[in-house]
Amino acid sequence: MTPRSRNASFGAAAALVVAGALCAVLFDGTAAGVVSILLIGVGLVLAVSLVFLAIGLSEDRERAEDERRR
Repeated sequence: MTPRSRNASFGAAAALVVAGALCAVLFDGTAAGVVSILLIGVGLVLAVSLVFLAIGLSEDRERAEDERRR
């Protein structure tokens, strides 16, 4: 994962959370509440998933480096 794609992915997750928060503040009603919860939830799940992906990729790189040393 390149730094550019990583930044774009985290930016998209942050944009979803911000859009959900704005939706909750600007609009009233049940539909707006559902949409805001959905946007915030998807954004947060995406962010956590990206963190786990970054951890997994770093472990893979470390494992490959250890194998090269042997």
